[in-house]
Amino acid sequence: MRDAEPPPEAPPLVVERLSHAFGARQALSDVSLSVGQGDFTVLLGLNGAGKTTLFALITRLYHSRNGAIRVFGHDLQKNAQAALRRMGVVFQQATLDLDLTIEQNLFYHAALHGMPRGEAIARIGEELARVGLAARRRERVRLLSGGQRRRVELARALIHNPSLLLLDEPTVGLDMASRQFLLEHVRALCHSRGLGVLWATHLIDEAAPDSRIVILHQGRVVASGPHEGILAEAGEPTLKAAFDRLIADGAAATGGEPS
Repeated sequence: MRDAEPPPEAPPLVVERLSHAFGARQALSDVSLSVGQGDFTVLLGLNGAGKTTLFALITRLYHSRNGAIRVFGHDLQKNAQAALRRMGVVFQQATLDLDLTIEQNLFYHAALHGMPRGEAIARIGEELARVGLAARRRERVRLLSGGQRRRVELARALIHNPSLLLLDEPTVGLDMASRQFLLEHVRALCHSRGLGVLWATHLIDEAAPDSRIVILHQGRVVASGPHEGILAEAGEPTLKAAFDRLIADGAAATGGEPS
C-alpha cells in the first residue's frame, strides 16, 4: 500500500518513536528526531550508542516494526522506493569496489538509479570536479588514499541529486585535512543546494555552533536541539561538558552506566 501524497512542505526526514532490538538486546528505544531542509544535523553519540542501527533502519537495510520513518512525507514502510530515491548515503564501512575505476563505481550507482548514460556522464563529471578528483576518474580505487576514497563515496551519494544526505561516521580513520574537507564540503551543500543532512559521529568537534544536534546514548535520544539550546539544557559552557552531563543524566534516568 502506498502512502497518501505527502504535502510539499514535508521535511527531509522525520523519525517517530522508533525502536529496534536484536533478540534480547534493545538497540534503539523510542527514538524521535527530524532533519529540516538545509539543516546540518549532527547525530552525536559514543561508539555503540545505536547510530549505525538507526542508519540501517532509515536506509531499509533493517526493517522497522515499531515507530515510523518518513522521507519528504513518504512513509518508508508504505512507499520505500519513493523515500529511498530522495536520499544519498555514505556508510561507515567502505563500499567501493577497489578493482574498478572511480568512474566505473559511479556509473554502477547511476545505473541502479536508472539514469541515462549521457546524464550519468555529466553528473559524474560535476561531482568529481567538486571533490577535486575529475582528473583521476579512470584510476582504480585501490590507488587512492583513504581520504580520496571517502570523496568518491560522497560524490557517488550525490550522483542522483538526492535532497537528503546521510553520513555514518564519514571521517573515521581520516587525517585532519581530509576530515576538514568533508565537513566543509557537506556543510556548503546544505547552503547551496538546501540539502538536509544527518551526520553521525562520536567526535564532538564536528558539531559547529550553527549545527542542530541530537545526542544518542544507549539507544535513546537524551537531548535534541540547536547547539546553544543543548548548552542551556545541560547548564554547561561547552558542548563537551554538556555532552558528558547529558549522557550521565540519561544513564542515571534509565538505571544504566555511562559508556
